Amino acid sequence: MSTPENLQYRLGTFIDEPGCGDGCACGEGPSAYECGLDESLAALLAEAGLDPVLVEEIAHMAVEEDLDGGVDVTSVATVPEDAVATGDFTAREAGTVAGLRVAEAILSVVCTDAFEVERHVEDGDRVEAGRPLLSVRTRTRDLLTAERSMLNLLCRLSGIATATRAWADALEGTGAAVRDTRKTTPGLRALEKYAVRCGGGVNHRMSLSDAALVKDNHVVAAGGVAEAFKAVRERFPDLPIEVEVDRIDQIPPVLAEGADLIMLDNFTVEATREAVALVAGRARLESSGRLTLDNARTYAATGVDYLAVGSLTHSSPILDIGLDLREERSEQGEPV
Repeated sequence: MSTPENLQYRLGTFIDEPGCGDGCACGEGPSAYECGLDESLAALLAEAGLDPVLVEEIAHMAVEEDLDGGVDVTSVATVPEDAVATGDFTAREAGTVAGLRVAEAILSVVCTDAFEVERHVEDGDRVEAGRPLLSVRTRTRDLLTAERSMLNLLCRLSGIATATRAWADALEGTGAAVRDTRKTTPGLRALEKYAVRCGGGVNHRMSLSDAALVKDNHVVAAGGVAEAFKAVRERFPDLPIEVEVDRIDQIPPVLAEGADLIMLDNFTVEATREAVALVAGRARLESSGRLTLDNARTYAATGVDYLAVGSLTHSSPILDIGLDLREERSEQGEPV
């Protein structure tokens, strides 16, 4: 388990002064990102493999949707403008954490003053129910305004990481890895695939443009599996190509063409073993369909390299996380 880490962030400069400044991990030169998050937070996001600009855009979108052009009327009415509070984000159930820095980015967008955070765990850590994840001290109104947007993403991403961890645990020691698909929430793909990594899974292609996956409809359009593969190889010779097959007899012609990876769609365990023996290491193999946590290890034991599980991102339940404000007390220990 990670040790607590105390950080203090300055206000973002996303309105008047875009750009993180000298030394920011976002990059340098004309292609550098232009984000207004605190430099240290932007660096942490970049180190995690997340684009700080994208995270900031998502943070703005979430907050703007929640405010809808107005203000947090309940907090404005009930909380003095100068009130400051400390709040603890705590896991209500056991799971794997993902999205702490994303939550901090949302807070950075909302806060009207600098804020302090104490991170008790790190993304990817397993936690038990009752475990504090993140403590924040800032203006009370700002924290309450940011609360739901922070929790929406933190709970969602931690739910994905928790589900992925269950699959990763089931496959431990087999040599196979669980990986995601493109069945993601529009606009949140980078974050959801990050959550998969936090849970011990690996990512499939991030978009339609960074790798080819020849599926059944492409086969129909091209007139055959081998024909579809040849067409992609000729048009995009440098891209990796995965080909989906649903019968053993489709494998030899694809192998002959030099497929990088073959997806075995809805193969039984017995047929998967046959496919592994036929391929004999000449291409990587991925099982898809028919997969459950109960049979995951059985499929992995056949010798496939990956198990494709779309439910990681399209059906994982959230991890229940909540925010509680600490009761402020005087030096004499009395509530204030």
